[in-house]
Amino acid sequence: MDDFIFQNPTRIYFGKSHEANIGRIAAQYGKCVLLHYGGQSAERSGLLPLIRKELTEAGLHFFELGGVQPNPRLSLVYKGIELCKSNHIDLVLAVGGGSAIDSAKAIAAGTLYDGDVWDFYIGKAVPEKALPVGTVLTIPAAGSESSPGSVITKEEGQLKRAVNADCLFPRFSVLNPERCYTLPPAQIANGVTDIMCHLQERYFTNSKPVEFTDRLIEATLRTVIATAPRVLANPTSYDDWAELMWAGTIAHNELLNTGRVGDWASHDIEHELSALYDIAHGAGLAIITPAWMKYTLRHDIARFAQYAERVWRVEDNYFDPERVAREGIARLEAFWRSIGQKVRLSEIGIDERHFTQMALKATDGEAHTVGHFVPLRAVDIEAIYRLAL
Repeated sequence: MDDFIFQNPTRIYFGKSHEANIGRIAAQYGKCVLLHYGGQSAERSGLLPLIRKELTEAGLHFFELGGVQPNPRLSLVYKGIELCKSNHIDLVLAVGGGSAIDSAKAIAAGTLYDGDVWDFYIGKAVPEKALPVGTVLTIPAAGSESSPGSVITKEEGQLKRAVNADCLFPRFSVLNPERCYTLPPAQIANGVTDIMCHLQERYFTNSKPVEFTDRLIEATLRTVIATAPRVLANPTSYDDWAELMWAGTIAHNELLNTGRVGDWASHDIEHELSALYDIAHGAGLAIITPAWMKYTLRHDIARFAQYAERVWRVEDNYFDPERVAREGIARLEAFWRSIGQKVRLSEIGIDERHFTQMALKATDGEAHTVGHFVPLRAVDIEAIYRLAL
């Protein structure tokens, strides 16, 4: 097990009762709030009207910035920064899923920075301070409600990049499983895939031994695999949504990183897909992750076989562990198909014409490799795209 420091400062308010206290919770961080959200679903559900009411009754002033899209855009972040600076905002309150939260984090960091917030996403600067961020989560998926990460897309050049910094941990997050009841099946499938990939990115590591966190990751994966079909069949099952929502938070709150170095190549490779084609992140991961697994399999067949046996209940075969490992990948693909995902690029109309371009962008023109389990060059990434066809 590697040395580590672990601290997660996000206070989680989980369950049915906390939304009615959002004004009191937000008031701990100041008097002026930026309410940041996506489209009209939170309006139609009554969540935004409830939050406005609670903020007003708590004596808070608030400004609104809607319009967050999947693969959140840098141009909207700039608008949010200007709103915060001109109105002396004390708290950025994100309502929605990972896109709204990631955008809120970027706004919070950019407001207290004299330069261009994009500097953080290209490694030119490191965020050292940010406005407090709070979240009201409506989509279990990205785990951004309790993580130090943010992913933003710059429209010019179609660049999708991530940053991680301790100051980006939300101060609080409100999680009510009832808010998931109206999610469409495709959004559920994408969220489930994202959660599973956060777990698998951590699972495939060169750090040894890591038996304890292996078992935690395996158990969380098994929980997601069990509950996903149930919420698709019964979208108003509070108990199943509660399991899935909490699993999504734990999958990405840094606890399962402890003592190990994860890979993250699949995420970086997928970012080029969703930046160029504007597909949902989870949909892209369902295609890229199995291809990455097939490409890197022989680096550590024993780990892939362990994953197959413990997560997918593939029968052990001492004489042919590669067969066990490949069956695990096949079962992953079959599961994702069963919840409505595509697992090939050709199935969503993407061909090979941009593979070389995307591979070079992922490595910033061969300036670095991608991933830790197996460091990948542009030629490797292009091969993975071809495996994903």
